[in-house]
Amino acid sequence: MSPGKRARTIRIYCAHCGCLLWKYQKGGPGRLVKCFRDKIVKDYTCANLRCPDCGQAFARETMVYGRPANKIIQGKVVVKG
Repeated sequence: MSPGKRARTIRIYCAHCGCLLWKYQKGGPGRLVKCFRDKIVKDYTCANLRCPDCGQAFARETMVYGRPANKIIQGKVVVKG
């Protein structure tokens, strides 16, 4: 995070069953499109990008700005916080 910017911790839930997937440090405004792996505070999914309760895939692995990230499949997650 660069000086002057504030990160907030958000909770990411499965849109299908409501299971908590991640706690994540989101830096900027706007909707959630990608999650950098180094900013995931707590991972409840065993790092397989599937909901542990219903098994639905909610993201895919990618590289963004040379950093490993998870690209969110829109409509598969609900963000709170």
